[in-house]
Amino acid sequence: MTMTPPFLSKLSGKSGVRIPMSRSSSGFAPDYRDTAAEMPLGEALIAAGLLRREDLEGTLTRQSSSRRRLGELLIEMGLIEEDKLLPFLGERLGLHGVRLREGLIDPEIVRLIPRPVAERLCVLAMFRVHQTLTVAMADPQNLLQVDELERLTGCRVNPVLALRSSIEKILPRCYEDDYQVDDVTAGIDDASVEIQSDVVRVDLDNIAEQADGSPIVSLVNYILVHAIRQGASDIHIEAGRRHSSVRFRVDGQLREVLRPRSDFHAALISRIKVMSRMDIAEHRRPQDGRVHVIVEGKEIDLRASTLPTVLGEKMVLRVLDSSNLTFRLADLGVPPLQMKQFEQMLRRPHGLVLVTGPTGSGKTTTLYSALELIKSVHSNIVTVEDPVEYSLELVNQVHASQGSTVTFASALRAILRQDPDVIMIGEIRDAETAEIAIQAALTGHLVLSTLHTNDSAGAITRLRDMGIAMYKISAALVGVVAQRLVRCVCPKCRTNYFPGNEVLDRLGYQGDRRRQFAKGEGCPNCFDTGFRGRNGIYEVLTVTNDLRDLMTQDISHQTIRKWYRQQGGQFLLEQGLALAEKGITSPEEILRVAGGD
Repeated sequence: MTMTPPFLSKLSGKSGVRIPMSRSSSGFAPDYRDTAAEMPLGEALIAAGLLRREDLEGTLTRQSSSRRRLGELLIEMGLIEEDKLLPFLGERLGLHGVRLREGLIDPEIVRLIPRPVAERLCVLAMFRVHQTLTVAMADPQNLLQVDELERLTGCRVNPVLALRSSIEKILPRCYEDDYQVDDVTAGIDDASVEIQSDVVRVDLDNIAEQADGSPIVSLVNYILVHAIRQGASDIHIEAGRRHSSVRFRVDGQLREVLRPRSDFHAALISRIKVMSRMDIAEHRRPQDGRVHVIVEGKEIDLRASTLPTVLGEKMVLRVLDSSNLTFRLADLGVPPLQMKQFEQMLRRPHGLVLVTGPTGSGKTTTLYSALELIKSVHSNIVTVEDPVEYSLELVNQVHASQGSTVTFASALRAILRQDPDVIMIGEIRDAETAEIAIQAALTGHLVLSTLHTNDSAGAITRLRDMGIAMYKISAALVGVVAQRLVRCVCPKCRTNYFPGNEVLDRLGYQGDRRRQFAKGEGCPNCFDTGFRGRNGIYEVLTVTNDLRDLMTQDISHQTIRKWYRQQGGQFLLEQGLALAEKGITSPEEILRVAGGD
């Protein structure tokens, strides 16, 4: 018996029950219309709200000359997404639809169908459970093809629907000599795994053996390895009524990748608790832990956190992969002018420098990069962080938290007695911390910290609203850097397009609207998001004597922004549009990240 690989789908099921097919006299389903639904595909898509009539008419005109299937033309022309079309077609056919990826295909099983046959029939063997072979087919209702495959392989064939273009694209790779997939979850041989698009559902039979058995260990290893490979910053494991959900945060966006059955959610959480040295018997209060692992030769720190919910404990793992992190300002995408202004701030012997932005905008990375730039054996640099995420050479790092005896405020008071030259505060959270930071900046120390504001001007008014006197702010503040992270267009599936006027209007775009911008169509390299990696956009406000003269107790946020504009400053939105014009990102991404500023 062939072992069930970890990426299998419940498309065939453990029972081996065949998915029913509707029979046609020719065994061929032109445009996927030989179904219980009598309505033509195009009309059905319009009725479902997935397609506009004018788009359908244009596509039908093109189809008449190309003799290609309507669904594939709609996807090629960008009128409908494959993830929306396949379930729709599958429902009409009474079949499952699958979007092909290399991780879904067993390299040992794919060769059960010789390559010439696979190319002639446009089919691809995906995996085998017992004697049921699941095969992706461009024409899954062709019973003649199904019978031929059954005679050839000696297995019962379970056909699933895949687009012809997808099969033709991935088929050559699957027959290469070096084609292989991960054996991370090889221990899960008693499981049935269902794959629907990017979602995997895992079924384990013996719940009593889950906590210490190899299946759950293999599953945790699988999650960790693929999170590292995909560059995830966080792993979310959440309880649900019917199944758990495992999601990766990649480039700032959460994406669901696994759906383990809910009846072994507790075992999955317990395994990670053991690794993180948490109390596995405690389920009613939040816990924190850390674990150090080596994944494919890379040393990774994981910061674990649990949260009790009504359906079970939620686990979040922060992935701290220093090998994928740069602490060089020049590598963060800071434009030359903003870089020069920021470096001038860091050369000051004393004063307060703030980095602002929402959670996940890269503020801590910018501060670490600043410390890397200015640290030396001649300086005493001390940080106060909650928590300390990365270790820096020549920097004294202190862990502080609100719930412990060492708070930001108490740690700062102690640091001031340690003869520091530079102090980095992870975040100014309250008035007490803000007051001490201002006082330290006024007494001959360079203080770096972060603040949650939408733009650089908001940092001044936020400090004032915390109760800090404006004369102290004007005397201590050296400058503010506001930043965001925008996703970059994937280079593998990059294409040019014309964004809609509505998007450009919301961005206030004043350039040539006849020009093309770049976007990603989605591919395996970017996990069908169209984006791969991120780039920073920065707004640097330097506090000059002129601005200090304006800073009174009743100064408004808009007054500061107006002054910044008069000095030639560029806002975050303008920085983002410049990246979009260069083809680094898309206008829609800029609207998502900086459109509210």
